[in-house]
This record gives sequence, C-alpha cells and structure tokens, in this order.
Amino acid sequence: MRKYIVAAVLIGAFIAPAFAQPMPGAGAYYVGFDTATKKCSVVNKMAAGMKMMGKYKTREAAEKAMAGMKECKA
Repeated sequence: MRKYIVAAVLIGAFIAPAFAQPMPGAGAYYVGFDTATKKCSVVNKMAAGMKMMGKYKTREAAEKAMAGMKECKA
C-alpha cells in the first residue's frame, strides 16, 4: 500500500508543473492600429480591421511602445 502512495505522490509531483504553465498568448498585450479610424490602442485580442503593431508582455510596455510609434501619434 505504501508503494502506491509514494508512486502517486511522485507522479503528482511531475504532473503538477504542467498545470501551472500559463496558456499560450495569455497575458499578452498588443498595440493595434485601427485602419478605419486611423488610431492606435492597447488591446488583449486583435479584432478584425486592426493591424498589429507589436506584441508585449505587459500593458505598461505596450503603452510605452505605442507612445514612440509614429503611426500612433497622428
């Protein structure tokens, strides 16, 4: 019985980190240029009619990058 408990604990120890990994694309922020309005914005998901200007890990990084883009200053 004890060997089954030890085996279950070891299997759980190896499997648990796989569940802790973030989903691909989770927490990503994009600078999107809306081609209809000719304005930029920071978004979590690109919508139709938007051109991706960059992908960033944090909202602050995306806002800082957007401030330096010439297309977004107009």
